[in-house]
Amino acid sequence: MERAVCFAAPRVVTLEDSPPLAAGPGQVRLQTLYSGISAGTELTAYLGSNPYLTRSWDPERRLFAEGAATFGYPVTGWGYEEVGVVTEDSRADGLRAGDVVWGIWGHRSDGLLPAGQAARQVLPPGTDPLAGVFARPGAIALNALLDADAHPGETVAVFGQGVIGLLATRLLALSGVRVIAVDAQPARLAISQSAGAWQVLAAGPDAGVAEQVKALTGNHGADVCVELSGAYAALHEATRAVCYGGRVVAAGFYQGSGSDLRLGEEFHHNRVEIVASQISGPPFRHRSRWTRERLHEEFMRLVAEGQVDPRPLVSHVLPAAAVAEAFTVITDPAAGALQVVLDFRSETS
Repeated sequence: MERAVCFAAPRVVTLEDSPPLAAGPGQVRLQTLYSGISAGTELTAYLGSNPYLTRSWDPERRLFAEGAATFGYPVTGWGYEEVGVVTEDSRADGLRAGDVVWGIWGHRSDGLLPAGQAARQVLPPGTDPLAGVFARPGAIALNALLDADAHPGETVAVFGQGVIGLLATRLLALSGVRVIAVDAQPARLAISQSAGAWQVLAAGPDAGVAEQVKALTGNHGADVCVELSGAYAALHEATRAVCYGGRVVAAGFYQGSGSDLRLGEEFHHNRVEIVASQISGPPFRHRSRWTRERLHEEFMRLVAEGQVDPRPLVSHVLPAAAVAEAFTVITDPAAGALQVVLDFRSETS
């Protein structure tokens, strides 16, 4: 038997025995080393707030509708930040047993990938396997940058300095953009400075972040704001902080009603553009050159070259069997969690 993380009900998560995945033609099996937990998407499964759990998604019309939920509890094997070891050679694709591969196969002790895909996702020798869990978060951050369409010399305010926000800050700084990093946690803002932020601002109900951004930019405002916290109040502050006719990239996973987002104020009067950024694909204007696969591969190339080092963002590494504790850590503000990682090395078959 394999082992897989199971969301049994809201706030109930365990590591359970699971039938082995049956390998299809051209697939390679991997034994999981580490699996990172997303504090956004996966947290909605843990808390029960994900819309797929309460509404029906119609893929043809691309609408959520009333009716039977798209899926319900138990939810097994969710996850998209994995790194593992190839278990046997696949000579046609140049894979060897022992190669370390990053990818997406869920919180499971074993995973399957098409061999050709796995061959493109081998970590270079000497690369810390923990870096492999950041392929997906890095791709999300890079996709947000494509949506931002910011240029050297411009100012971009990044709201939310969690894992993806910090990666976005680093990528923007590499591109020659002046980054203003915004977050409520001083420890995260300290990392933002290390990542290359030009200025850091503490967020809060009375912080006056938009006023501070305007002051830093000669009352012009940020050329672009990227919102990655998933909080409606932060999205509203981003619309206040951006310049007239500026763009706000909404890249967080927003839950519930948006009463804190007041579209009759700065959004309306300053002709602000709000763009959704989501990892299903790159912006349409870039699809002749960019694909979802390239987003992942280019981010990991930057990691391999040493231009981005995500390892300092790992705040907790816990045994996979302690997955309930891992989600307690993520939901406890006092824990100061960033990237929480499950260690599957003792669970591999």
